[in-house]
Amino acid sequence: MTALLLRSGKLLDVETGDCTEGDLLCADGRIAEVGPALSAPADTRIVELAGATVLPGLIDAHVHVTAATADLGALPSWSPSYATAHAARIMGQMLDRGFTTVRDASGADFGLADAQAEGLIRGPRLAFCGKALSQTGGHGDSRPRGTQVRDAHQCCAGLGRIADGVDAVRAAARDELRKGAHHLKVMAGGGVASPTDRIDSTQYSAEELRAIVEEADAANRYVAAHAYTARAVSRALHAGIRSIEHGNLIDESNVPEFLERDAFLVPTLVTYWALKTEGREFGLPESSWRKVDEVLTAGLAALETAHRGGVKIAYGTDLLGGMHRHQNEEFRIRGQVQAPLDVIRSATSVAAELLGMAGEIGTLRVGAHADLVVVDGDPVADLAVLADPARVRHVVQSGVLR
Repeated sequence: MTALLLRSGKLLDVETGDCTEGDLLCADGRIAEVGPALSAPADTRIVELAGATVLPGLIDAHVHVTAATADLGALPSWSPSYATAHAARIMGQMLDRGFTTVRDASGADFGLADAQAEGLIRGPRLAFCGKALSQTGGHGDSRPRGTQVRDAHQCCAGLGRIADGVDAVRAAARDELRKGAHHLKVMAGGGVASPTDRIDSTQYSAEELRAIVEEADAANRYVAAHAYTARAVSRALHAGIRSIEHGNLIDESNVPEFLERDAFLVPTLVTYWALKTEGREFGLPESSWRKVDEVLTAGLAALETAHRGGVKIAYGTDLLGGMHRHQNEEFRIRGQVQAPLDVIRSATSVAAELLGMAGEIGTLRVGAHADLVVVDGDPVADLAVLADPARVRHVVQSGVLR
């Protein structure tokens, strides 16, 4: 048995909000015992925390670990090995910031997930969807107007694949599921980092969206949808989409639709701030940079609307290129409209529920995966504790100090 004992910490129960002083014992990758003055088995590694706060390992439910540049249209021309090298670096840095699990929202594949699980790559546990499904001219179509060539080979780097029509989207969905996708991603509206669509457009017909959802349901998986506007979000939710990514332009009419369908919202506010201030420096084309303002200022209002209405909100960042380093800044931004504990839950228990891993991650319950982060300070009193990676003292993944 491999064991790790965290001694004399403040243990945060994210479900109740209670913070109690005590010890936490990890054994064989799981949380084995929680309580005061625990005894340690022989050969246990003991780490004295001296009152530092222990909370579940953080979960980012919207990342792109292969997006080492903000010029997404350039990615398909990269060597897969070159993209993998970048992804390994990006994932290791995510782990250092306290994120022990991430959900990739297009780009990562089974190779990266297997490499992480086998210890070949140091990084968070990786839930992946493969390539996002996009209509021609949609948010996942990175071709400029004068380019006619269709998709590169599916082993090439890149975030999206083009599929048009009910039969084609069924085949594309089945192909991503064949490769082990934990969820499917569909582009249901226009976006910032795509060259030929409008942000206010809706994408895919209702029939195509329903077909993709049917394929996911058949495989006991779910669908996440990129969508900004109230209209695009409503169409996606009515088709059976389980999580809406971004949602910056939702309104009050969407709230009951989320609640009726038990769906999740995954805002990614930090990326718009980063794209506006640094996007061009890291490869964002000028045409995409000019789109940022359309969603930048609306994001906080949308988050407030959803939070006030009781929508389940998970933590996401969607950062690209060198902007990945701002991953923790999302805590500070959300703290403008949400209580600290609600933001913490979005990055732990709520995100775990979205990933279908409630009780397994995002909690300090006995029996859960021993994925933990130890921080200096009290994040419930001050979210800046989690917004500053320098405050992360220890990261534990599967019971091992990382």
